[in-house]
Amino acid sequence: MASDRTPGIQEPIGAEYDALLDGIADLLSQARRQAARSVNRVLTSAYWSIGGRIVEHEQGGTARAAYGEGLLPRLSQDLTKRFGRGFSVDNLENMRLFYLAYPGGQISEAPSRKSVPDVGLEKSETVPRIFDGPAPPFPLSWSHYVLLLRRCPSPEGRSFYETEALRGGWSTRQLQRQIDSQFYERTALSRDKAALLLRGGVALPEDRVTPEQEIKDPYVLEFLGLRDEYSESDLEEALIHHLETFLLELGGDFAFVARQKRLRVGDEWYRVDLVFYHRGLRCLVLIDLKLGRLTHADAGQMHLYLNYAREHWTRDDENPPVGLILCAHKNDAIAHYALEGLANQVLAAEYRTALPDEKVLAEEIARVRQDLLHRGGDR
Repeated sequence: MASDRTPGIQEPIGAEYDALLDGIADLLSQARRQAARSVNRVLTSAYWSIGGRIVEHEQGGTARAAYGEGLLPRLSQDLTKRFGRGFSVDNLENMRLFYLAYPGGQISEAPSRKSVPDVGLEKSETVPRIFDGPAPPFPLSWSHYVLLLRRCPSPEGRSFYETEALRGGWSTRQLQRQIDSQFYERTALSRDKAALLLRGGVALPEDRVTPEQEIKDPYVLEFLGLRDEYSESDLEEALIHHLETFLLELGGDFAFVARQKRLRVGDEWYRVDLVFYHRGLRCLVLIDLKLGRLTHADAGQMHLYLNYAREHWTRDDENPPVGLILCAHKNDAIAHYALEGLANQVLAAEYRTALPDEKVLAEEIARVRQDLLHRGGDR
């Protein structure tokens, strides 16, 4: 086989060249990580400032509830026209929640840098002053904070996970795994908290995030106006769109009502991915899609949706709503109807007869998920 190297030039070999190559590779890896950290420092500060402006606008209006219904969808539409992806209603709500959770920019005190592995979670020394005032330096990435805001409703739980993520240098994968395993609750109940903290903070091989993956974080790509293969938000939107079409094609009983239907419980906003009306059962069908593993918290959230829908969206001549939770995790697909809130078992049996089989729905979601990911990788 002919060599593609220039004739007459001796190929460098030996330990010295290996050391040079390894040194340059290490330098590039560090540079890529530093680039991702720098973007995240600006990103989190900008999103905190945006959240503050949204909160101030809500509080300055004559009717805060009215602003909550119309402000974020309008902002999402207008910002998307100007800047492209990254300004969905959900992400704007994340910014709003971010500011409310850290109103003065308070963050958990990070442990000494000597005790934190170098994975890109150190505090920022300086945040560019491109905002109304000096924005607070947030030490974790935006993806970390979205997980904390969405998966940890209690301030105590958020503070615990934030502190441990800083202390242990957790990647977003490790943070999500710890939240999924209820690390906070298990630690609170443990008699030997120190041992559990030490053991639970050990990273697994699948927790590791490469410099390339840090750069290709969907939130970073959206913030910079770049595009990669299917991001999580792209995948979720495509699956929801397909599910909507799939159910409508099953027959004439399903009637589309709303997508991303918003509801407010206390001071918290939620959204239901899809809402249908089933003509045969005379009831609303609420559908929630989860890209991660299905947890008991997801079931509890669905029951919250059903209770709200029963009280606020269901008419007097209609039956109680039913919930459908779909899990589209890469290693599993689960479909589960929430029927426990129905008045009697006869009605529950009627619902199961009329609604699509859970196994069929799970298989369809798994098939479409793989198809979308393959198509995304080919672009």
